[in-house]
Amino acid sequence: MASQRQRILTMNRGSATLKSTLYEVGARNEAVLAISVAYSGGARARLKITDANGATLLDSSVKGTDSNAALQAMFAWLEKHEYLSGLKAAGHRLVHGGALYTEPQRITPKFLTALEKLVPLDPDHLPAAIKGIKFVARKFPKLAQVACFDTAFHSSLPTVAKMYALPRRFYDEGVRRYGFHGLSFEYIVGELRKIDAKLAAGRVIVAHLGSGASMVALQDGKSVDTSMGFMPLEGLVMSARSGDVDPGLLLYLFAEKRMPAKEAGRVLNKQSGLLGVSGTTGDMRELLEKAPEDSHAAEAIDLFCYRAKKYIGAYAAALGGLDALVFTGGIGEHAPDIREHICSGLGFLGLRLDAAQNARNAPVISASDSRVNVRVIQTNEDLIIVQHVISALGEKTRGTQ
Repeated sequence: MASQRQRILTMNRGSATLKSTLYEVGARNEAVLAISVAYSGGARARLKITDANGATLLDSSVKGTDSNAALQAMFAWLEKHEYLSGLKAAGHRLVHGGALYTEPQRITPKFLTALEKLVPLDPDHLPAAIKGIKFVARKFPKLAQVACFDTAFHSSLPTVAKMYALPRRFYDEGVRRYGFHGLSFEYIVGELRKIDAKLAAGRVIVAHLGSGASMVALQDGKSVDTSMGFMPLEGLVMSARSGDVDPGLLLYLFAEKRMPAKEAGRVLNKQSGLLGVSGTTGDMRELLEKAPEDSHAAEAIDLFCYRAKKYIGAYAAALGGLDALVFTGGIGEHAPDIREHICSGLGFLGLRLDAAQNARNAPVISASDSRVNVRVIQTNEDLIIVQHVISALGEKTRGTQ
């Protein structure tokens, strides 16, 4: 990258949100702006832009029923305030890459055509992401765009961890476990290697706990099993997703309740999880406040932690032991009560928490005599996207954070 000011914009587009970060690329890849858009589903969206110090530069509603209206407003503001000067590329987090994409890809018309065929694998995220990519392409036809896939990190999964016990023809057609949150897990592996290379090469479980939640079992920094599967619905209890359910439940809903597939999808993806069990909210902070007086909120928390604890036990068995447990994601990084709840009863693995360190969200929260090193590491998917964009463009990074 030759010019003095070179910037990369990351875009993480969901069905109801957009999170974006503008990075200045140089000796250090440094965030300049953080941008968020919340789509209410009505005629307005909320656009918020903050600087590197967290100061609010813009907090405004955006008119327009089209989901790209907020993107139009965002780019208009960036252009007006000269933040688009030196913009080198846009990097997009794409949730699903199927079996085809196991590394970042330059976005071309041919690629977009192939990507649209993957929409049935991820109808909640890919359509909005593709729409955003096309918007950027129309507005900046010469701007390089790169797709970074959450599924790519899990391409190392052994066949036994990829397969469902279905007729083999389905596996051959791509019905398999893909895993998600890969950009987050990739960042955590990189950070752990900086902290303790020997530990990072061992038997590690990373728990990405947020509104979406999943775990990965790592050996030598590679994914050997993960809780999410064919879609981001399998596994842990999440904010509004059910996680694991008996497949027979779906057959029951279809046959006995005459529930259409789309409605069943809404129930499992939008009305279940913490929200469904509590009956009030999928926000863990609110549930922790309500729990002392609300038994349903307490049950939602208990189920969330119980399911997480079961997966830790299962992955410790799959790994043949456990050297480190890392918590990340919004809940994993900021909810000591949840970490304590999950870790209680794992003494048989040699895991013990330091209560004081856990309470202050310290980098290391395990006790000095714990055989398992327990850590809290803040994830940064955007920085991984920036690094992938630079790599895909054939450039060498001058340094990373």
